[in-house]
Amino acid sequence: MMHGFKKMPRAQLIDLPKVIDVRGNLVFGEFGRNIPFEVRRYFLIYQVPLVEVRGEHAHKTCHEFLVCVRGRISVIGDDGFSRQEHVLDRPDVGFYMPPMTWGVQHKYSPDAALLVFASHYYDPDDYIRDYDEFLRLVRGEQ
Repeated sequence: MMHGFKKMPRAQLIDLPKVIDVRGNLVFGEFGRNIPFEVRRYFLIYQVPLVEVRGEHAHKTCHEFLVCVRGRISVIGDDGFSRQEHVLDRPDVGFYMPPMTWGVQHKYSPDAALLVFASHYYDPDDYIRDYDEFLRLVRGEQ
């Protein structure tokens, strides 16, 4: 057991349902179905210079679901034991990050817009901003 942190599901890509139509395409997500938690907050990140890196933190209790609604970004999910990187470049795929996942977003295209759904209201005490501290917590080290 990890000092109060139970093993969570792994970060993963989730395909969102889409409807292709001559009038235009539609993508949707249902909270509790495609997005595996109840959403309390959302935020949008855009106009990020190509060289900038966002994220670089984990949450103790907050789940996040990332959708690149425009452009292209790379996302990294790290559970302290393995790390995966994915490109988000279409709005019908989201990246789910459960609590205790170190998240990094980088390589933003100039037109990128990242929509993030979160399971909790903003709480600065929920953030782990030091990677070494994150590793100690998930690995149960002192």
